[in-house]
Amino acid sequence: MSPQLVLLIIVVYFGALLIISWITSKNADSNSFFIANRNAPWYLVAFGMIGTSISGVTFISIPGKVGLLNAAGHVYAFSYFQLILGNLVGYLIIALVLMPLYYRLNLISIYTYLEERFGFWSYKTGAFAFLISRTIGSALRLYLGALVLHIFLFKQYGIPFGITVGVTILLIWVYTFKGGVKTIVWTDSFQTFFLIAAVVISVLAIGSKLDLSLGNMLGTVAESKFSAIFFWNIKDDRFFFKQFMAGIFLAVVMVGLDQDLMQKNLSCKNIKDAQKNMLWFSVAFFFVNLLFLTLGAMLYLYAEKTGFTIPANTDALFPTLALSQFGLLASVFFLLGIIASSYASSDSALAALTTSFCIDFLNFKNKPEKLKQSQKFRVHIGFSLLFLVIIVAFKEFNNTSAIDAVLGMASFTYGPLLGLFSFGIFTKRKIKDNWAPVICITGPLLSWFIDANSSKWFWGYTFSFEILIINGLLVFLGLLLISKRTGELKQV
Repeated sequence: MSPQLVLLIIVVYFGALLIISWITSKNADSNSFFIANRNAPWYLVAFGMIGTSISGVTFISIPGKVGLLNAAGHVYAFSYFQLILGNLVGYLIIALVLMPLYYRLNLISIYTYLEERFGFWSYKTGAFAFLISRTIGSALRLYLGALVLHIFLFKQYGIPFGITVGVTILLIWVYTFKGGVKTIVWTDSFQTFFLIAAVVISVLAIGSKLDLSLGNMLGTVAESKFSAIFFWNIKDDRFFFKQFMAGIFLAVVMVGLDQDLMQKNLSCKNIKDAQKNMLWFSVAFFFVNLLFLTLGAMLYLYAEKTGFTIPANTDALFPTLALSQFGLLASVFFLLGIIASSYASSDSALAALTTSFCIDFLNFKNKPEKLKQSQKFRVHIGFSLLFLVIIVAFKEFNNTSAIDAVLGMASFTYGPLLGLFSFGIFTKRKIKDNWAPVICITGPLLSWFIDANSSKWFWGYTFSFEILIINGLLVFLGLLLISKRTGELKQV
């Protein structure tokens, strides 16, 4: 694609986002920004959450890993689907256990539950864990979207990467700074449409290139080596039970205990609408991920049929083929898909980080509206600038393994949240609140140590995502050690 066409696509795309923002942010106040006045249509929330859940990294990584060999020498194939099956159970737990709790307490930031249940230090520790994890993770996911825009547009005009990042973050800030979640519910639905359309058009384009009808396409994928779903070797990093259990707990912590995803759910009119949203989201998420895996299998089948050389970094497979082999329409929608997936996950994260910092650290509860608006404005700018610094710093490293390592470390911060919330919900014990930060630091450190030595200690067994369960369990046990029995303690 020419830089002129890319520029036109971007101008039209972000022009549409700004129009949506202008319409939805009329008469917006801080309550609109934080929870959309609890008036968001549940079906829009459910659809938009798909885009929030699928980042730009996921957009290109899931298809690329379908043909990758894992540690046991097997093709990854549809093994990721085992994780998705676990996710479905996790989403059910969120809908039936966590969401009724949040609505009953009328929460804006979900971490205020920890203050009511345990006290000041537990509350601040949980909120801080979210801020660290989401800031790093979301900035690095946005890095991919900024990098795509830089390669296809800004670099052609000699514009430095830092300016590219600044422009992309400015665009997010402009369409979210006033309406917040009230706007994001609509913009994320808009972006989810283009994300899904990009995958559908790519699949159809491959089928056309291979002269396969839709039915023949599905049959070809099902009969190929890339369609294997279940793996039963316990030493395999794709072993079913470790993937399934990890899927459950990842869904609980990365959706149910994450302010970003829960903030949208809390914008629904009532608990029934919120539960409908979560259940329909889980169904849609199931089929969208199946679509991504089908795309991955089709990419590898196309490469085998045409003799196309698979890139050493399989993350480059989908972008390379979409932009060079499948025609202009597929190229345009790939560009829209990568932008949509990167921005849909980042815009809501920016709003959630602003919300958490305002509610959890600036004590917004009893402040006048004018002061709330002023402080929210400054916090929103502050996190935008922090995103800019993190992205530019990682570009200097220019090291994908370094980014993967930091994202991996960021996931450890969800262990304390899992331990704190599960201890609060499933026990009636009171803890020594001032010890909570120590426990929530020790748990992830011990988990990292176990993870680093698991192969030596556990007869070749290596942890994958399920290290999160160990992390949460260690925090739970640590809280048990600093707790005392309080039969009369009110369970909130």
